[in-house]
Amino acid sequence: MVKVVVTGGHGLVGKALQQVTKDFNFIFLSSKDCDLRNYQATLELFQQIKPDTIIHLAANVGGLYKNINYKVEMFEDNLILNTNVVKCAYLAGVKRLIGCLSTCVFPDNISPLNETNLHQGPPHESNEGYAYAKRMLELQCRLYNENCGTNYSVIIPTNIYGYNDNYNLEDSHVVPGLIHRCYLAKRNGLPFIIRGTGAPLRQFVYSTDLAKIILLMINTNFQGNLVISPSQEYSIKQVAEIIAEKFGYMNLTFDNTFSDGQYRKTADNSKLKLAFPNFEFTDLKTGIGETIDYFINNYQNLKR
Repeated sequence: MVKVVVTGGHGLVGKALQQVTKDFNFIFLSSKDCDLRNYQATLELFQQIKPDTIIHLAANVGGLYKNINYKVEMFEDNLILNTNVVKCAYLAGVKRLIGCLSTCVFPDNISPLNETNLHQGPPHESNEGYAYAKRMLELQCRLYNENCGTNYSVIIPTNIYGYNDNYNLEDSHVVPGLIHRCYLAKRNGLPFIIRGTGAPLRQFVYSTDLAKIILLMINTNFQGNLVISPSQEYSIKQVAEIIAEKFGYMNLTFDNTFSDGQYRKTADNSKLKLAFPNFEFTDLKTGIGETIDYFINNYQNLKR
């Protein structure tokens, strides 16, 4: 049976993979198992496990404001993490690796975002530390393929949301942050405040859908990088309204003193459609509804 190691195995996508895995021997690692910033510890762990495939999800991640306020940490942590994981994977004899990026690492003011234009310009200044570090993961994988005959690649999903997310009010991504703010606003009888104008457009992928696509890539021995996104775009205002409607609390207010970040970064999913033409993404309203149900039922134990 194929042995698959998942770094960041207890995060948002790692937990989703735990829900959908069937045909492989998966080992889900967390920071408690190994600090992947430690080169020697990482090498020894991979040599001990001897995986056939690594799904590299571990990262220092956060929303817009974390990226703005902690650029140094976002750059250095992710650069070290990725360098160690890829190099140690190769030295441990791992032939297949899938690393995870995000569409926020693409050049600013370029559209649509696809697998060919990742390096064609600087990223938005708000997340340049994270973006440049993540871009180097794609480059490192490509160089190993060219020189060492490996099958290392990256997936580039749009905004991910789902059950086991980080709901911290300052450091979270947009959907979990909005869910938590709406929950508190309703509980305390206060306005549901959305930071920014609500105008920027985004595409959102349910973590369970992303996990299923990763399994498809392993099953089909898919080669190359892959942008992962549904086709439809939603404004932040529309997302907030979906969340507010689910909570039954439509007292929304927009705080224009906060930055919007990039207005639009449309992902091109044509390569995904060609590779997996029968795959259907979960509708955003359905996915957010299920996520909110989970959030309410598990509030006391969530990362927040």
